[in-house]
Amino acid sequence: MKPEKTNRKPLWLKTKLPNTKQYNQVKQVVELNHLHTICSSGKCPNIGQCWTNGTATFMISGNICTRACRFCATETGKPLPLDADEPLKIAQAVRLMNLSHCVITSVDRDDLPDKSASHWAETITQIRLLNPKTIVEVLTPDFDAQENLLQIVFNSKPDIFSHNIETVKSLTPQIRSRARYDLSLRVLELAKQAQLITKTSFMLGLGESKEEVIELIHDIKSVGCNLLAIGQYLQPTKQNTPVIRYVPPQEFDFYKEKALQIGFDQVESGPLVRSSYMAEKTFIESKLRP
Repeated sequence: MKPEKTNRKPLWLKTKLPNTKQYNQVKQVVELNHLHTICSSGKCPNIGQCWTNGTATFMISGNICTRACRFCATETGKPLPLDADEPLKIAQAVRLMNLSHCVITSVDRDDLPDKSASHWAETITQIRLLNPKTIVEVLTPDFDAQENLLQIVFNSKPDIFSHNIETVKSLTPQIRSRARYDLSLRVLELAKQAQLITKTSFMLGLGESKEEVIELIHDIKSVGCNLLAIGQYLQPTKQNTPVIRYVPPQEFDFYKEKALQIGFDQVESGPLVRSSYMAEKTFIESKLRP
């Protein structure tokens, strides 16, 4: 499919960057502690709303990814060595921001023997030590679906384990780098077998058909996934794949209803929804919290 013949975003995608006290406080915590966030690295349109609400999605293992997915704005190349102090820095930032629910993600580190699984586990452990009441949600790479590496992360017992499938099966080879549709489903299946609450996210507007989206929703549910987020793909830079279509809000409502009908515990679906968008609200409303 060819991109729509317009460079203008529809009104429902318009956002403003606020200059509030809370936004500047979060920005200061991130910058002073030399932390990375997917909010800024991924050019997320919700950065203003989330930082104003006192939340941020921290990105560990550096800010250079070993993969080059065509939808992603994160820098790709040869990463620097891991920062051994990063897990503690993240835990301290969570405490400083007084977060009741934190979300941690990372770049892919295919350059490392364990693909940074141990670094992930140490980060979760440090957050737990300093913030025992904080809900820890992780959004991990696929670790090539290697069970021994995933188990390292599972053993640290995050409250929510998330891994994004990103798009429908037919578009996966051209949109994602190295990642495979079946492997992402396998990652979610293994996390569910480890008795974790699981979550995934995918984008619309890349050229998928309605039938493919419904098939994707069923495939995700078939591996026991609990939580789902569906959002509009937005081209972060001119080097990334173009938007094929801006999906109207009522279509997102349709997919949300379909997903709830087949048994998802909670679904966030809308043009500005991202995998970690309103993460705490999603978890609370799912009634999965003990």
